[in-house]
Amino acid sequence: MARSVDDKMPFMEHLGELRVRIVRSLYGVLAGTAISLPFSQKIVDWLALPVTRLGYELVFTAPAEAFWVQMKVGMFAGLFLAAPVILWQVWAFIAPGLHDDEKKYASPFVIIGSLMFLAGGAFALFVVTPYALTFLLGYARPGLKPMITIQNHIDFLLKFTLAFGVVFELPLALTLLARMGVVTAKTLARHRKYAVLGAFVVSAILTPTPDAFNQALMAGPLIILYEVGIVSARLFGRKPAPATVVEGA
Repeated sequence: MARSVDDKMPFMEHLGELRVRIVRSLYGVLAGTAISLPFSQKIVDWLALPVTRLGYELVFTAPAEAFWVQMKVGMFAGLFLAAPVILWQVWAFIAPGLHDDEKKYASPFVIIGSLMFLAGGAFALFVVTPYALTFLLGYARPGLKPMITIQNHIDFLLKFTLAFGVVFELPLALTLLARMGVVTAKTLARHRKYAVLGAFVVSAILTPTPDAFNQALMAGPLIILYEVGIVSARLFGRKPAPATVVEGA
């Protein structure tokens, strides 16, 4: 049986809705960037502290390098400020696939998701990267002096700040998938050993240092967040519909 043009409309409307949500998220990032740009120089100075406290100086090797680093920091700060807007657009995109009684979780989704995103970034800045920088700069010795450019240092920090911000959304993502019926708490618990293995593989790839301590700083939170996701999926996951009994069966 041939498909009609009308059969394709829901899919095209879905793509159109996705485009709208992405554009509105970008508007939020632009607004956040406009707010954070006046403070970007102070943020750059603060981000430089893990290096300057160790007695080293940051340099730039191109005339426009410091300027573009400051712009990049303002954009990333705007991204964190726009987290509630982005999460609201994510919720608005998936809401049509939820039941009416599930749509009441919009506000908790946005609030908790924003806080977890900020918590992940803070964990990276205050826990992971200071230890990593101390370890890496410990290789300096007479005849081997670090000459770290501001761009390399900021890129190093921003990469892990954004990565941890996304990683800390794991419990929320698992809860949402459970609520939509894609996964269950039993399924997540049954695959726990693979999640633990995956956490150490991811940490080994993303962690900037080869020592086990710094890798555990990423793998540990990943495992804990997975366990939190299992508990949350058990509490808030979609309950299976009761089986119906057919008369005469």
